[in-house]
Amino acid sequence: MSVASEQAGTNGEQPLPTKDLILDVAEKRFAEHGFAGVSVRQIAADAGLKNQASLYHHFRNKQALYEAVIQRGMEPIIEVIARSKTEPAGPVIDRLIDHLSEKPLLPRLIWRAGLDESEDLRRIVASALTPLFQLGFDALSRSELDWEEEDLPHLAFGLFQLIFGYFAQFSLFEPITPIPPRSPEALERQRRFLKRANARLTGRRRS
Repeated sequence: MSVASEQAGTNGEQPLPTKDLILDVAEKRFAEHGFAGVSVRQIAADAGLKNQASLYHHFRNKQALYEAVIQRGMEPIIEVIARSKTEPAGPVIDRLIDHLSEKPLLPRLIWRAGLDESEDLRRIVASALTPLFQLGFDALSRSELDWEEEDLPHLAFGLFQLIFGYFAQFSLFEPITPIPPRSPEALERQRRFLKRANARLTGRRRS
């Protein structure tokens, strides 16, 4: 059964617009098999399109589709981090966890890009991550702890790994951890952990 058939289902919900459905299918395929391991033909078939030419009405090629998948996932995260200038860390972390819980394939996509030999893929993902890290540097520069300026990139990278790495490595830790990492209980514990970690790394009180 194609993803399009599953989306239509029997629950009475309206089917997704074609472009959104293509992005959902591509996100799943790219996260599971990598960029090189997926063909446009496969994505078109999973989306219930007549042929791959129909996909090209929305995206000019596979790389453009990949860029759109990454951008769609990152834009809400950048918006959330931007609010850290005016909001306490607690609500910001809650929104990040909510978004990544709904889009757990995004961290896997980013993780795969870091391992991929293609410079083009790394460039695409790095470009999408740049605004996030710039906002992160700005937030960390207001830390109440005496971090050296040259330490801030490492601190930002560490926080990124704490947040994104948890979702990217779900399947690895499922057989190991006593509580399934995807469960509501585990996600709630992860929220609390991230808030404590952020408070200790930045010197700010949790809120």
